[in-house]
Amino acid sequence: MSIALVIATREFKSLFLSPLAWTILAVLQGILGYLFLNQVETFTLIQTKLAGMEDAPGLTDIVVTPVFSNAGIILLLVTPLLTMRLICEERRNKTLSLLLSAPISNSDIIIGKYLGTLLFLLLIVMLIAFMPLSLLMGGELDTGKFFANLLGLCLLVAGFNAVGLFMSTIAGHPTVAAIGSIGILLLLWILDWTNNIKDQRSELFEYLSILRHFQTIQSGQINSMDLCYFVLFIATFLLLSIRCLANERFQK
Repeated sequence: MSIALVIATREFKSLFLSPLAWTILAVLQGILGYLFLNQVETFTLIQTKLAGMEDAPGLTDIVVTPVFSNAGIILLLVTPLLTMRLICEERRNKTLSLLLSAPISNSDIIIGKYLGTLLFLLLIVMLIAFMPLSLLMGGELDTGKFFANLLGLCLLVAGFNAVGLFMSTIAGHPTVAAIGSIGILLLLWILDWTNNIKDQRSELFEYLSILRHFQTIQSGQINSMDLCYFVLFIATFLLLSIRCLANERFQK
């Protein structure tokens, strides 16, 4: 495990040596900052109407939840850009052979690279969380729902990261890995849409839909089924990545 942490630290530091990480941080903060201020303005405009309503949605429902939902969609597109080079680039630069020939297990390589990118993604989530927290200076938040949204987004990016790493392991080019990751994640995102069609309800699609589990956690209804889904989801793609790397090492 100590070797995995060394690889994770190296991977995390290497992200900041390229302009890609800084560009992603800047663009994400700009886009989500705009969406956040837009939601705040919406709440300000309808605040007087909400005051006269029973069981009216609060600041958390109107501002915080939509911001985290938008962040989830944007990170679905951004995460593959971070993960596409994890194994692909090593293979293209001929450095993967050095890793595979070293006395390092496949698990250490995969988990190390996964944790390094995950740490960067959690940094992005933390920066996003500061936006809703700024509302505490002049308002009140439903802290339970806020932390539920935060937990949901952390689990979501952890899942995105696992899929992106797997695609980087099996793809021969970073662009292919990125497009493949986006395709898989979009499919898992829209699986539950078929339930909006009459007589087309599928319990299997409901369970496989990553969006459905994310939205359930967002609502504050945190249950073991949703948490187990994300744990199994992440573990499955990590194990597949380890298996693919083991096959490549065996061939060498």
